[in-house]
Amino acid sequence: MRSSDLPKRISRRLINEICTGALVGGQHVGAQQVADRFGVSRTPVREALNILEEQGLLIRQENRGYFITDELPESLSDLLDDGPDEEADGYQKLADDWLVDRVPEEVTEQFLRQHYGWTKSKVNEVLVRASREGWAERKEGYGWRFLPVAKTPEAFDEIYRFRLAIEPVAMLEPGFELDRKVLSEQREIQERMLEVDVSAVPAESLLENGAMFHEELIKLSRNPFFHMALVRVNRMRRLMEYRAKIDYERLVGQCTEHLEIISLLEEGEVAEASYLMRRHLSGALKRKSPVAWTWAAGKKP
Repeated sequence: MRSSDLPKRISRRLINEICTGALVGGQHVGAQQVADRFGVSRTPVREALNILEEQGLLIRQENRGYFITDELPESLSDLLDDGPDEEADGYQKLADDWLVDRVPEEVTEQFLRQHYGWTKSKVNEVLVRASREGWAERKEGYGWRFLPVAKTPEAFDEIYRFRLAIEPVAMLEPGFELDRKVLSEQREIQERMLEVDVSAVPAESLLENGAMFHEELIKLSRNPFFHMALVRVNRMRRLMEYRAKIDYERLVGQCTEHLEIISLLEEGEVAEASYLMRRHLSGALKRKSPVAWTWAAGKKP
């Protein structure tokens, strides 16, 4: 992977986020914030932002930086058709192999280079992303360790039952406090997902938006332990969900339910929103059958 490809890959990720509503019209896009999020330096990020400015997706304001344009092109998803995202392919390959135990729990970068035929820079990029998404960590001294993730249907059932136990209750915490700005941002993201052609958007971007919705709402409980627990279990289920076939019809229903929860909170009907959150998660648990998840993992039922 040539280093010159990095700005293009960063620009593609940002386009993904615009497509799914994670970035919306008028929103500021800071170079350092993007660099921190993607685990890269500011230099390729600045190049990526220049690319998006040339494509008409960003507007640069003097002394203020870049902002998402309010008038996005209807053919936005076509900008993703300029070639495969090789880093994503490598990341997904490693994730798939970890899910089905084709790689050991502890590895070295040299092992991964030889095993996959990757360059040193590609190994580093994939591991940095795995670390950022919570399922790999650098060992003290030398090498890397892959962390436990949900690999079985039983683990998924346990995760969703745990979420059923904490997410509705978090809304009823004494410290729960509505944040209109957070609700407005999440409404924009969910509405944007209903407007775009989601079949043209990478599955991981769609799933990330769903996880972000739940994590932002649970933060409103002002109880950090609820939020920490949800982030952790979301990371554990993320890899398996990336492998599952996206049900786009169900995705529309999910976004609609998210918007209903937001509306109830905006109206101050917190108890009703808590009840709807429980029903929402219960429905998700019923849909994730053992056969479906076993199939998604590439294993025989």
